[in-house]
Amino acid sequence: MNAGGMGSIVVAVDGTSGSGKSSTCRGVADRLGLRYLDTGAMYRAMTWWMLQHGVDVHDTEAVAAYAEKPTLVSGTDPLAPTISVDGADVSVEIRSDEVNAAVSPVSTVPAVRERLVTLQREIIGEGGIVVEGRDIGSVVWPDAELKVYLTADPAARATRRALESGSTDAERIAATEASLLNRDRIDSGRAVAPLTMADGAVHVDSTDLTLDEVIDLVAGLVAERV
Repeated sequence: MNAGGMGSIVVAVDGTSGSGKSSTCRGVADRLGLRYLDTGAMYRAMTWWMLQHGVDVHDTEAVAAYAEKPTLVSGTDPLAPTISVDGADVSVEIRSDEVNAAVSPVSTVPAVRERLVTLQREIIGEGGIVVEGRDIGSVVWPDAELKVYLTADPAARATRRALESGSTDAERIAATEASLLNRDRIDSGRAVAPLTMADGAVHVDSTDLTLDEVIDLVAGLVAERV
């Protein structure tokens, strides 16, 4: 068990795309000595596999038919998270524009969600972990000791995403904002496990907060639950 009685705690962090979930979760997990799981990377890895094998990501039946095929392994070190598909590390490949454009339709397929939720629950296991995604507190682990719903203003989210890619171009930022809003619409409107604030979740708006401030806030919430 980790120091401070946190060996079994599960921290579920959901929220909109680009709101800072990954950086926040990695920072909190590192500070508190917990494991870290990026469930979004799992959906991206599944999408990458589909694209590599020529599966039409807009064909629900085709995606469902292949959902059990790839072997996915998620590393849980917050300082060096990894994701591998069939033994190959695809941490870089899953962040491509091609995967960005295809991950939403793949993620909406019930067979994909069923398989990945099962894997996620296996990884969470006995706890001691910070998990980020869009349905962790509502579907994957509704009994999490702490549920956080992290959001930010769309313009702020777009600016952050653009800066991550090394761009300050106004047109790129505007395009990124439109893409994020479209992703929000798809995630919130899907029939299976839509993006929603789980019962009992603490809403954190990171628009006007620095990353360190958000990490401090969430780590403080964890401390209150232990």
